[in-house]
Amino acid sequence: MTSEKLLASAGRNIQEKATVIWNVANSLFGAYKPHEYGLVILPMTVIKRFHDCLLPTHARVLEQYEKIKHLAVKDGFLRKASGYAFYNTSKFTFETLKADPNSIEDNFRAYINGFSENVLDILEQMKFDDQIKRMAEAGLLYQVIVDFCSEKADMHPDKITAVDMGYVFENLVQRFSESYNEEAGAHFTSRDIIYTMCDLLVTGDKSVANSEGMNKTVYDMTMGTSQMLTCMEERLQQLDADAVVTTFGQELNPFTYGIAKADMLIRGGNPDNMKFGDTLNNDQFSDYKFDYIISNPPFGIDWKREAQAVEAEARLGANGRFGAGLPSKSDGQLLFMLNGVAKLADDGRMAIIQNGSSLFTGDAGSGPSEIRRYLIENDWLDAIVQLPNDSFYNTGIATYIWIVTKDKPASHEGKILLIDASNCFEPRRKSIGNKRVDISEACRELIVKAYGEYATADYTEILANGKEIICKSRLMDNVELGYNKITVESPELDENGKKVLKKGKPVADSSKRDTENVPLNMDIEEYLKAEVLPYNPDAWIDKSKTKVGYEIPFTRTFYVYKELEKADDIAKRIEAHEQSLIAKLHALFGEEK
Repeated sequence: MTSEKLLASAGRNIQEKATVIWNVANSLFGAYKPHEYGLVILPMTVIKRFHDCLLPTHARVLEQYEKIKHLAVKDGFLRKASGYAFYNTSKFTFETLKADPNSIEDNFRAYINGFSENVLDILEQMKFDDQIKRMAEAGLLYQVIVDFCSEKADMHPDKITAVDMGYVFENLVQRFSESYNEEAGAHFTSRDIIYTMCDLLVTGDKSVANSEGMNKTVYDMTMGTSQMLTCMEERLQQLDADAVVTTFGQELNPFTYGIAKADMLIRGGNPDNMKFGDTLNNDQFSDYKFDYIISNPPFGIDWKREAQAVEAEARLGANGRFGAGLPSKSDGQLLFMLNGVAKLADDGRMAIIQNGSSLFTGDAGSGPSEIRRYLIENDWLDAIVQLPNDSFYNTGIATYIWIVTKDKPASHEGKILLIDASNCFEPRRKSIGNKRVDISEACRELIVKAYGEYATADYTEILANGKEIICKSRLMDNVELGYNKITVESPELDENGKKVLKKGKPVADSSKRDTENVPLNMDIEEYLKAEVLPYNPDAWIDKSKTKVGYEIPFTRTFYVYKELEKADDIAKRIEAHEQSLIAKLHALFGEEK
């Protein structure tokens, strides 16, 4: 099934399931405030998903447990019996829990404690034991379990696929975020964007084109509910049914971490590859290199909490992740960029989302400029794609996919492709938060075509509904993005208008000091002769103050000049408007001209 059909199918399947689950919150009303509903709903959904997966083999697991419970190591036997990388040795099921309301707390705790350690770790991160106690004290626990016994809340894989379950989790996280007045987009990215990132990653990757039975690793440093990893695995297996794809991720939010780990367990992957903690100050993958990195880190979020650890690592220079430079403490997104570069295999590829500030914030010599310099001078930055505004749930601002690779093809060396896909979208019939547009399959194909051809060109297509989609690309040399920031000095004059000298050299007048940005591909002395000396013949450049800077002039590159309306035409239009108003006034008051 194509990604487009998956999107449509999931849209039909998940809404009812997510609504049924979220309606359990009706039982919480009063004892919980609306913004707290997710503290119960999210972990209970994870538990019920585990329960329904294990139910068909429950009796077999209990039988096996009785045979081997005296053994020191039991995991392997019980996993084989359950058919999953997790199990539950409790005699209880949700139906038998429902049958004994008077002992519900003790029985439910016994059921929870029957899970394997990898599931208990998820529930511990979610601090679910606190909620069991709270629900029991409020007399709610039994009713919540009854609600999850509803036939419509059946989450067996035969009833809801792993892909659709991922959507359900995303929907629940969004509802929880909205009730908590939290940024939902901090936790997940819509599938149309993810599929675009996946297609950009595999386009032109010679290791995919020439491989059968490929073995790939994929990493997401801010994995949320892990759907980027799931989609990338799906995309690679569409290209090669025999592909072995191993996914890794780290997440700071305990609820989305729990969902990601649960998803990994159910899909049969290694749950130990899902790590909890802050990527910036508690890196769980310090010795790893990955074939693919796909991520949407937070932007506009400060990193003051992580500053001590980040700054210490920056002092390690090339032996750490952040030696290239540090951005302003008000926005840490470029730190995630550096983390990704540090973990990229020599032939690896990264797709990472950034907002506009990463393109230009920071003067020459500043942390952001030095990070851009690090990427560009090493020739790792391959392309940047501007997405349509209103593509994300939590923001309508301009956003960009950066494609970074340490193994550019020869035809890309020394160059960067800028792609303006801001007009390559289809409007949504119904917005979700700030998300008002979708990158449909036709739009995605046009973007991927522009990247694949890697040339300056304009691409257009008329869709079946008559809408025109547009994608523009501009191929630039790396050197075009750099500049020398020079300091131009003028001599200090004494009261007689003569130059003040010191050791035979003119003293600079700091009040007349100026700076200029000179393109890297232009000779500084030639610039001085052409642009400065004709107006200030005594000026000179203080070369000790020269700094190299890099910025990516996305807006300027794609700017199209629109000729202003001629003054005579404006005057005629105003006069015609005035005459029209006068005629209307005469008609209103019944006056004759």
